[in-house]
Amino acid sequence: MDTNEPLSGTIEMADFPVVGQPAPLVAPPPASEAQPVGSAVHSTVGEPENPFIPKGATPEIVPSMPQESGFTGDNGNPLMRRLVMVGAFVGVLLVLFFVGKFILGFLASNKEVTITYWGLWENDATVKNVIAGFESKNPKIKVKYLKQSQKQYREKLQAAIARGDGPDVFRFHNTWVPMLKNDLLPSPKTGMTAQEFSVSYFPVAKNDLVAGSTIFGVPMMIDGLGLYYNEDLFASAGVKPPTTWEELLSIIPKLRVSNGTSMTTAAVALGTTNNIENFSDIVATMMMQNGADLRNPTSKEAEETLVFYRKFADPTDPVYTWNESLDNSIYAFAMGRVAMIFAPSWRAFDIKEMSKAGNPRLRFKIVPIPQLPGNTVTWASYWVEGASSKSKYPDQAWKFIQYLTSKEGETKLYTDASRNRLFGEPYSRVDLSGSVTGDDYVEAYVKQAPSSKSFPLASRTFDNGLNDKLSKYLEDALNAVAKGTAPAQALQTMSAGFHQVFTTYGLSSGTAASPRGDTTIQ
Repeated sequence: MDTNEPLSGTIEMADFPVVGQPAPLVAPPPASEAQPVGSAVHSTVGEPENPFIPKGATPEIVPSMPQESGFTGDNGNPLMRRLVMVGAFVGVLLVLFFVGKFILGFLASNKEVTITYWGLWENDATVKNVIAGFESKNPKIKVKYLKQSQKQYREKLQAAIARGDGPDVFRFHNTWVPMLKNDLLPSPKTGMTAQEFSVSYFPVAKNDLVAGSTIFGVPMMIDGLGLYYNEDLFASAGVKPPTTWEELLSIIPKLRVSNGTSMTTAAVALGTTNNIENFSDIVATMMMQNGADLRNPTSKEAEETLVFYRKFADPTDPVYTWNESLDNSIYAFAMGRVAMIFAPSWRAFDIKEMSKAGNPRLRFKIVPIPQLPGNTVTWASYWVEGASSKSKYPDQAWKFIQYLTSKEGETKLYTDASRNRLFGEPYSRVDLSGSVTGDDYVEAYVKQAPSSKSFPLASRTFDNGLNDKLSKYLEDALNAVAKGTAPAQALQTMSAGFHQVFTTYGLSSGTAASPRGDTTIQ
């Protein structure tokens, strides 16, 4: 019944007897209508006959029984009355509690809040529009962006979260999940499901960031290794970019310009560690292409990979083309002193800037990296957006992440970044991959993404942890082989170091750096 609905009819005060006044006198009925003394007054006018009363019979009037005071059925028990009163009191408290909770939740949901977002690579001008786009859709949520330095970023981030004054949303590397597992806030159940994630992003992201139905972060970009090649040097040599390792080996003599062991123009930057950027990413990719298990890298395939990598820096080998006396690989490419390098997409910005002074006519493109027959494996090293486990506004933080990594958010960021540089961050979303088709710099990374794999041997994450420690063991193994140590022995030492690092970060032997530490690399 609706308590606000007006009662039908009108109640007059005359319908109720006035206390303290005698009832009005009623004239007696005519003598002809008088009833015998002691008989009940019974009118049959307008009433149907009762089939349970014989015709002509007078129904018996049953006097009503007096009602006992108090709760019916308690037999006057005072304990029962107290229990009823306590139950009613508790019921009132529960109602007040849930009503209060609802009111507080409603007020909180309508209160304007400000969340803090820590980024690494983008400046304020680049993220301004994407943040404005989010705030226009969510007027009760404001975002404060703070660009951080990559140096000691992980340590600074975790220290801030531990103190309780860290960011609500922050960027982290895809291999950092084991190190940040206590600092990451999993996505809410009301957000994207694991199934939706697997459809929206490339397979490597699911392997790195999803455990069962739990999502620990969402990528806003994808990156890895591409093959940079100097267009003019290739044209002069009459060769095309290689798609297989066999093709790469075959064009080295045509691209290489040397005077004995001295290189005027190197064909490709491979074989050393001290002057090759991203050497750990390159060797890790080669090992996976060759079928080696990076979790326990002591197999024949791992040995073959070390030997193959060292060929390019061995003066006695037919494909010798690089040595430790040459410039840093990125700078050498910018100056036109090496025809090919392996590098992530963002190195294109450095190369363009370096070449302005020393080699302004440099022309280069980026293509997918060479493969072995029958086993396509590419490299993934990318950054992810996550929420802090200590955030005071977890729902708002994840709502912002979902917008950043949405089709609209990624497109805005890419477009705005492209106004000030060659391109934006390569798209992480599968449904945006077609929008960079034909791009000389970005297409290769997006095209390789479906076959990409990751491992904590990623260079320049500046984590001072998982990646840097594993990369140091790999560097020592390569340098040991260069000095004459047997590959098998060098790998035994490296493998022991790997397992020590895995244990330090809660990764058991034979497992990769997954969200739980128990998902193997496929």
